[in-house]
Amino acid sequence: MFEGLFQPMHLLVIFGLALLVFGPKKLPELGKGIGEGIRGFKSAMAMKDKDMNNAEKLAATAAITSNEQAKG
Repeated sequence: MFEGLFQPMHLLVIFGLALLVFGPKKLPELGKGIGEGIRGFKSAMAMKDKDMNNAEKLAATAAITSNEQAKG
């Protein structure tokens, strides 16, 4: 269904329409805003993964410690 969606001619048409709608002065600002949003999303996802890994390590350490206390 979407096989030929992003052909060069299609991208030129999309860029031309964006230029007409937003104008040449707003287009760089729009790109900058989208880029900052993507960067923020990626950093939030990386922070979430880091927190998940820390939580897993903490849970594993707690399980080992409680297991050792039960034996000892």
